[in-house]
Amino acid sequence: MPQDFINSLKTELQKPLPGIDVQFEMAHINREKLKPEEFDTVNYRQSAVLLLICKKNGKYYIPLTERHVYKGAHSGQISLPGGKFEEADDTLENTALRECDEEIGLKDNIELLGILTPVYIPVSGFVVNVYVGFLNSDDQDFKINAAEVKSLIELELNDLLNPELIKMTTVEPMPGLKLKTPYFDVQGKVIWGATAMILNEFKSLLQKKDLF
Repeated sequence: MPQDFINSLKTELQKPLPGIDVQFEMAHINREKLKPEEFDTVNYRQSAVLLLICKKNGKYYIPLTERHVYKGAHSGQISLPGGKFEEADDTLENTALRECDEEIGLKDNIELLGILTPVYIPVSGFVVNVYVGFLNSDDQDFKINAAEVKSLIELELNDLLNPELIKMTTVEPMPGLKLKTPYFDVQGKVIWGATAMILNEFKSLLQKKDLF
């Protein structure tokens, strides 16, 4: 692995991104394909997530959160730390950092590297802005907010690149609504929907020659 991986990734994030076509490789067949330039055609709310790269024992990984089961559109799903924009945040970047702190207790030594392509969530009307960051510390002192997070999943970047992680299944996000969808099988967990789409775009960046 190149020693300058993080610097190379930061540089790559400033270039044209893989974009919506790569994201939709991991979308269910009925998902509305709304491009970023078309977001203004719908009534949406802003939100932000943080794809945080951490390093432990010489390996890079991304922390993912498993939601509790509740009466809502995203019940029990696996996601990146994040949430809706609040006026006090001032910027979406601050939203991503605040939510990361609130959900998994990390706020210090985070270097923001760039952004991925935003994703529109039809079921909830949110546009998710995806920030990529690096935890510049070997001390990952996670403080899980048990009210919001059921469990923490550590997805190693080497595993993300494994094509055998991608499988097909049928999910039922709400009673009577069954969707056939590709997903990432991570430690027996089904990662689908917007999170899978975001991870697929990030995976596409990692697959570029000499990046990882």
